Amino acid sequence: MVGSSNRVESFPDATDLEASQPFPTPSLTPLQVHSVSVPQEKTTFQSLKQRLGEVFFPDDPLHQFKNKSFLRKMVLGLHYFFPIFQWGSDYHLKLLKSDAISGVTIASLAIPQGISYAKLAGLPPIVGLYSSFVPPLIYSVLGSSRDLAVGPVSIASLVMGSMLRDVVSPDKEPTLYLQLAFTATFFAGVFQASLGLLRLGFIVDFLSKPTLTGFMGGAAIIVSLQQLKGLLGIVHFTTKMGFIPVMQSVFENRTEWAWQTVVMGLSFLAFLLIARHISLRRPKLFWVSAAAPLTSVILSTILSFVFKAPNHGIKTIGHLQEGVNPPSVNMLDFGGPYLNLAIKTGIITGILALTEGMAVGRTFASLKNYQIDGNKEMVAIGAMNMAGSCASCYVTTGSFSRSAVNYNAGCKTALSNIVMASAVLFTMLFLMPLFYYTPNVMLSAIIIAAVIGLIDVRGAFLLWKVDKFDFLACMSAFFGVLLISVQMGLAIAVGISLFKILIHATRPNTVVLGNVPGTNSYRNLAQYREAVRVPSFLILGIESPIYFTNSMYLQERILRWVREEEDRITKSNESSLKCIVLDMAAVTAVDTNGMEALSELKKTLDKRSLDLVLVNPVGEVAQKLSRSGTWELFGSEHIYMTVGEAIAAASYKCQT
Repeated sequence: MVGSSNRVESFPDATDLEASQPFPTPSLTPLQVHSVSVPQEKTTFQSLKQRLGEVFFPDDPLHQFKNKSFLRKMVLGLHYFFPIFQWGSDYHLKLLKSDAISGVTIASLAIPQGISYAKLAGLPPIVGLYSSFVPPLIYSVLGSSRDLAVGPVSIASLVMGSMLRDVVSPDKEPTLYLQLAFTATFFAGVFQASLGLLRLGFIVDFLSKPTLTGFMGGAAIIVSLQQLKGLLGIVHFTTKMGFIPVMQSVFENRTEWAWQTVVMGLSFLAFLLIARHISLRRPKLFWVSAAAPLTSVILSTILSFVFKAPNHGIKTIGHLQEGVNPPSVNMLDFGGPYLNLAIKTGIITGILALTEGMAVGRTFASLKNYQIDGNKEMVAIGAMNMAGSCASCYVTTGSFSRSAVNYNAGCKTALSNIVMASAVLFTMLFLMPLFYYTPNVMLSAIIIAAVIGLIDVRGAFLLWKVDKFDFLACMSAFFGVLLISVQMGLAIAVGISLFKILIHATRPNTVVLGNVPGTNSYRNLAQYREAVRVPSFLILGIESPIYFTNSMYLQERILRWVREEEDRITKSNESSLKCIVLDMAAVTAVDTNGMEALSELKKTLDKRSLDLVLVNPVGEVAQKLSRSGTWELFGSEHIYMTVGEAIAAASYKCQT
């Protein structure tokens, strides 16, 4: 801004402005009115480079390579792309003991959960074990989290199963169903890795926490209701996922309920829930809930064998193929009529898996006071799913339940995933025959006990207390999943998240500011009760960038503020309105529409003999105002550094 500084010794007396003043004039110390500077001009290349850097590289991943020798850069590059070399170079036996204990502990949870979640996805149980072997090995090499325990998860399994089952029956066409599951997993991995490589991880953030809370809660209930088929021993059960058709199927087929199955299922479910409760109340006893699923499998298998459970109507898993993962590259189908289904399923399950894995990784990283690289995590999760799809695995990610056990067991590095994978490998090579008599009802009980923790009632109550709109978003996603379908619930969750962003972008907040007596501070009148209005001035704070999406709204809203202030002044018989001050400290950006709106607003107010003053336009905003000519339209005498200086200068002009 070009202009001289004016020293204003004091405000004029109240009588100079208006004879009657029901509100006291704020007492301010003498102010030096400063010029507002326009930042130094940058070239187009410099501006573009800075903008792209802020969008795609906010963490400046290359800072560690600065001022390093070529050899050191090579070593750091190896550490960056393969974190296993970073923590592996400092590894010692004390860490091995902790990681070994953690790995064996989470293996005891991963084995029964892997079998159960594969059934939930409509896949052969052995695929769940395959998915608990290869992906953890890949992640331990590429992942940056020390605590993330990788494997199949309930929500991704449910969504994949529900989407594929709508088109292909896993019972009538098992081979085609398996092909689609592996192909969808491959596309999920490609999508996840692409987000990381292109540094587009912010796309995942479109699923807000409130909508995820509702979606997860609704999905957990649907998962639990689906397990009533195994828990009650029902043979003919609906393939639909909605609450109403599931409950109809349960009661319409009540003649198929088997009391033996019900007794066994409820008994072990109670055991699992009690174990979970004990671990929640006493975190040091984390191993109780971690060991409970495997203990239940062992006990139920022994009971099933001793009492010949199949003869009493209790179905068992049956034969499981022994050996390591068979290759499945030949089963990836990139053509044919179901390609769109595989891509759609892969992208949706990939987003859900990525969201859960990132949230879990960040949670435990914050507990141990270290950071994970979000984009590297996306690449690692994507790579393990792409590799897994070629090794008979389906979508995997970081599991909250297994990661919590891993954390509580004292894991130190990602080696715990390698130990877990080794335990799963030993099971696949030598222990498969032992699962022959494991009852299917046991798998249902394990799934219910695992997903019940996803129902966050306290979180929903907190949303109601803090933000009613967030609570509405949560409940909409919850009932969308519960009453319509999982896919529709997810669509509602995404839609509400985007709608919330749209609301904030198109309807930004504006507030009326007042002076805090005895200070030069101007604060929101609704927040600070001691703040008072400045006679003859309307001070407005804009708390948003000014874009094409909100420029017309802001123009109309400011004029409404002016009208309401004039009405209030008329009713109260106060000093007439002479100046509108716009505090733009929170306006971080402005576009062409925004500048046109400011220009139109000034012209409108000029016709009404009202001054419009801008205060504290930040660097980029000031630069654009200067380039567009808006700065010259306002003039240096209408742009100030602080609200106090603007009022002092305007009052001085009125006095003179």
